[in-house]
Amino acid sequence: MEKTIAVGCDHGGFSLKVDIISHLKSKGYTVIDCGTDSEKSVDYPVFADKVCKAVTNGEAVLGILVCGTGIGMSIAANKHAGIRAACCENTFSARMTRAHNDANVLCLGARVIGIGLALDMVDLFLDTPFMGERHTARVEMLNALDYKKDN
Repeated sequence: MEKTIAVGCDHGGFSLKVDIISHLKSKGYTVIDCGTDSEKSVDYPVFADKVCKAVTNGEAVLGILVCGTGIGMSIAANKHAGIRAACCENTFSARMTRAHNDANVLCLGARVIGIGLALDMVDLFLDTPFMGERHTARVEMLNALDYKKDN
């Protein structure tokens, strides 16, 4: 499980998802492919749900979601308790969201970034450890928001 990554996409992210899975496997990761399996139009929340469940139930250590912009997947993923998903468009954000926010799902926009940048961001996201220290209390605050209900 330590090197197991759940990956999912909608139709807009299918091609990039295929490239990401190939890249992950070449680096020795085990991949749980949560779909979709074509460019046929589908609803992104379905695939965000599958990836997030794999992460929260311990099947995967981290998740990667791809859609056209990364935004829809990020919104859907962050509806799940225990998920800290970040939509990133640059390497600095991909690294810092792991280091400072202990993000566990990376969301990418296939229509926003190219494959080279995407793979660099995937590598940084997976290779960057959470820094802990002063950031731990902040992540605990984020986790507490999962269960807070506004009246």
